[in-house]
Amino acid sequence: MTQNEYKHQWEQCLEIIKRNLEPKDFDTWFSPLSFYSYNAQTNELKINAPSSYFREHIEKNFSIVTWEAVRQGFGLKVRLGFRQMTDSENKLTQVVEVGNSKTLVEGVDPSAQVKKQINKQGRDVQPEFDSHLLEEYSFDNFIEGKSNILSRSVGMSLAQNPKQMTFNPLFIHGHSGVGKTHLVNAIGRAIKDIHPEKKVLYLSAHVFQYQYVDAVRNNNMPDFIRFYQQIDVLILDDVHEFAAQKGTQNTFFHIFNHLKQNGKQIILTCDRKPSEMQGMEERLLSRFKWGMIAEIGQPDEKLRKGILLNKIHRNGLDIPQDVVEFISKNITGNARELEGVVNSLMAHSICFNCDIDLTLAQRVVNQTAIVESRTVTVDDIVEHTCRVLEVTKEDILGSSRRANIAQARQIAMYLTQKHTNLSTSKIGAMIGNRNHATVIHSVRLIDDLLTNDKKVQERVSAVEESLKKRRG
Repeated sequence: MTQNEYKHQWEQCLEIIKRNLEPKDFDTWFSPLSFYSYNAQTNELKINAPSSYFREHIEKNFSIVTWEAVRQGFGLKVRLGFRQMTDSENKLTQVVEVGNSKTLVEGVDPSAQVKKQINKQGRDVQPEFDSHLLEEYSFDNFIEGKSNILSRSVGMSLAQNPKQMTFNPLFIHGHSGVGKTHLVNAIGRAIKDIHPEKKVLYLSAHVFQYQYVDAVRNNNMPDFIRFYQQIDVLILDDVHEFAAQKGTQNTFFHIFNHLKQNGKQIILTCDRKPSEMQGMEERLLSRFKWGMIAEIGQPDEKLRKGILLNKIHRNGLDIPQDVVEFISKNITGNARELEGVVNSLMAHSICFNCDIDLTLAQRVVNQTAIVESRTVTVDDIVEHTCRVLEVTKEDILGSSRRANIAQARQIAMYLTQKHTNLSTSKIGAMIGNRNHATVIHSVRLIDDLLTNDKKVQERVSAVEESLKKRRG
């Protein structure tokens, strides 16, 4: 075989790895790898890696899934080695999404905003600091209700006085789509308006993770940390994305400490409260609890109606009152679902040249309900596994090795792998902070038992039936 044919085999290995990892893990750690050579006589496969850090991280966190893929592609006797790429081979710049705009991630500087520019007279000029706040979100269009009144009040208080330590950090949690991103951007914009001298930075934890990896690759970690230490108000969205990312967690821990000790404000959002987070270092979780923990719950009918009317007003729509009442009563989820229904009504009205009336609203709402009922989460699976197999959530997430608890945990991992698109690493992090090797072992074990163990067949079927009833 030629080297090009061996390269094709390596690309097939990557496809196997991709199917077993979460997309961001694959994109971060495996997309930068490339085929270098394969020696059929010595069975040695050499892969290009941006740095030795990549090799160490892959060996520590993804060794089993990597070995399984390479074994399928090249056989049992293959020896895998990594070769560090030269600067000319190494792509040091990535483009990632921040809100609706693309941001160039170059080492530590996501917007090139701390690099000095030289004006025509030769003097150093510091460019205006770009906060990356999302302009469409403000307090003016944040609709207040019982489910968010505490978080909104605390946010407005922070905007007036960002140095008050009572709410530092401000940890806002709630399910996806309830308005966490809207609120923290509103807080950031208000701080900028009232205190224009403050350096406010908003970004997602996912972007922070990319920046961290880029800093490691470029040996720029001191500059990366220094950049974040200069921020006056750091707003980090979806901090649960740090689960199982120990290097990122360790770096953020030091940044957090510096900001806190120097009276700088930290605002975090998450899909759950700190006590329910898995895959996070305890010392970081303890710091999340230092300040104010505020929840944004699912909107009640009154708030849902207010969100709908605001959306209708912003888009200049003419929607009858009975349609508004129907949607606010029957879509009981979050603001994102409500806005999705309005968008669907607009699309149907335009495509089919028809008025938005109650009949059209009923059809769109029914379609939305069917789609939503098919969605299943790790929390759903753990909850139904506990209910059917008569164990507690603490049992499954804990360290007990009792046979019934261990098997319930394995069944939860098996069903999560079957019914979600999560990687084995993410599944392990969310079910008791296990590693991906434990998840792979559990999935294989239950898969094998399902072929000849009637009790396991009955238990798995009972949990799936319970999930099916929940999903409609």
